[in-house]
Amino acid sequence: MRKFLFVCLLSFLASCSTHIDAYKDQSPAFTLETFFNGKLRAYGMVQDYSDQVTRRFSVEMIGTWQGNEGVLEEDFVYADGEKQRRVWYLTKLADGRYSGRADDVVGTAMGSVEGFALNWHYTLQVPIDGEIMEFQLDDWMYLVEDNHLLNRATMKKFGLPVAEITLYIERMDD
Repeated sequence: MRKFLFVCLLSFLASCSTHIDAYKDQSPAFTLETFFNGKLRAYGMVQDYSDQVTRRFSVEMIGTWQGNEGVLEEDFVYADGEKQRRVWYLTKLADGRYSGRADDVVGTAMGSVEGFALNWHYTLQVPIDGEIMEFQLDDWMYLVEDNHLLNRATMKKFGLPVAEITLYIERMDD
């Protein structure tokens, strides 16, 4: 019975989250095509369910936009020397919404912007011990000021949080 109550409590807590509308009309206004246009640099870490840091990394990014279509190239370098590349293909939709595709994203990522915040939802494929595992991401970006952004993403498996990704992203002068 305790296990059942514990699972119910975790499910309830996992369903309690901020909604993007909480940031409506707050500034600075965030748009992907403005922030993710040009060269960017990021630093981040992954923490497991116990808050232990399991990975640290840096990312060099280049974003380009033509109209409502954007490409964001990300080159990751992990503390252990591993390198990874992800290329996002982004589309600006109506009403502050965006969609995105990448090779390791299942289907299409969908996001919404209100004020200084963007919230993405997508399924990411992650290689772990030679196996590809899928995790659902609740990914939040917060524009702190014009050239500085904080990114926090919760990774879930079977609806339960298993890891947290924290990232600081900075626009570089051209």
